[in-house]
Amino acid sequence: MRVRTDLALEMKEDIETDEPIKGVHVSTKNNGDTDILETRIVVENEEGAMNLGKPVGTYITLESEHLREHDDSFHKPMTEVLSKNLKRFIGNKRRIMVAGLGNREVTPDALGPFVIDNLYVTRHLLREGIISHSIEVSAIAPGVMAQTGMESLTILQALVDKIKPELLIVIDALAARQSDRLNKTIQLADTGISPGSGVGNHRNAINSENIGIPVLAIGVPTVISVPTIVNDAMDAMVDAFGKNGPKNVLKKFNEDERYQLACEMVTPYLENMFVTPKDIDEAVKRISYTISEAINEAALA
Repeated sequence: MRVRTDLALEMKEDIETDEPIKGVHVSTKNNGDTDILETRIVVENEEGAMNLGKPVGTYITLESEHLREHDDSFHKPMTEVLSKNLKRFIGNKRRIMVAGLGNREVTPDALGPFVIDNLYVTRHLLREGIISHSIEVSAIAPGVMAQTGMESLTILQALVDKIKPELLIVIDALAARQSDRLNKTIQLADTGISPGSGVGNHRNAINSENIGIPVLAIGVPTVISVPTIVNDAMDAMVDAFGKNGPKNVLKKFNEDERYQLACEMVTPYLENMFVTPKDIDEAVKRISYTISEAINEAALA
């Protein structure tokens, strides 16, 4: 029973070993004078995919405490770092489609649609000769199955077949294992995404195998499960009691066993509940704007 997370970085951290993970290459760097920590995880082969639990591909995680703060001055450096990484993924492609996944009516899940709201869409402008200096950008917010009765994959397959972009960028909200990563982390992955997987809603994967073109996923963790919070609370309790009392008991459990214990403690009412920070409205609006500006900057290069 694994702690639910969509972040490759957290899945790497879950593997407790001093030795490198076979088939997985990890590198980190700080970006200039900013506090943006960039972690690049490359799953090189099927052995690495099996060890990490993520498909073969590249996962880039950008982390900064400032991303969750009401700091407008930080918007530009994060946009620049994100845009620089997007340009590497885009390469020489000239036609891209951006899909904002999620439910606009549920704030923690509205990241994708909000990004689309601020996107500079250029497909019609290029075709009408109004501009000539941009990558062709088309955009769609397909909603969720409860609203449309259709899988997001089905909608995007039809659009890709008709519009024929060279790259599909999908944006979605994610689930995290650690509460301190909520609203301060952006993940890019060239392996696509399985919408809702972090919260237990398994939908068909939106990836290059199913779409027929490269798929880049951009996600931000906005929710965390209640059992994970209980698990973190047990850590805090252990530290509070020091070397005596329950610490010796809990030390006998591994991470999976402790998470299972946390699930049993909140069963049946809270096990499948997810929570989000109280300032999620402002956070989603702010971060969605940063992502849309990074895509705009990359597309205008």
